[in-house]
Amino acid sequence: MTEIGTTAKNRLKCRRIMAANVTMATRESTLKDAAAILRDGDIGILPIVDGEGRLVGLLTDRDIVVRAVADGLDITSTTVGDIMTEELFTAGPDDFVFEALRTMGEKQVRRIPIVDEDGVLRGIVSMADIALEMEDEKEVAETLEEISSGAAFWNKN
Repeated sequence: MTEIGTTAKNRLKCRRIMAANVTMATRESTLKDAAAILRDGDIGILPIVDGEGRLVGLLTDRDIVVRAVADGLDITSTTVGDIMTEELFTAGPDDFVFEALRTMGEKQVRRIPIVDEDGVLRGIVSMADIALEMEDEKEVAETLEEISSGAAFWNKN
């Protein structure tokens, strides 16, 4: 790739690669309903939004198993808000993709919700989205491996 093409890739913004059609739920949704959404959509993460569409949490299939089922909680009465992850690592639509990748490495996550200045969910960028756009497949593969293993990605020497 030419130097100009490489520079353009480095300046790629999240809005260009994010999945914009994102399935969401609310805090009040039951875990049973959330699990069905995850299954039916064949997705591993469910953004949780308030009535204004602002991102307030994330729920994964693993959260349901580890934080609810393993503790014997009733999935028909336990709500998403009871177990969702509220510590959020996000990026903005106009943030550069390399910044989202850096956050993924630092925070050991595979997906970054994209929110606007008001915190409204606009999309999600995943490692797969980045891998499809990046020229250096080896770098993305190494990043994914290190995220999966828990190794500190940005502390390499």
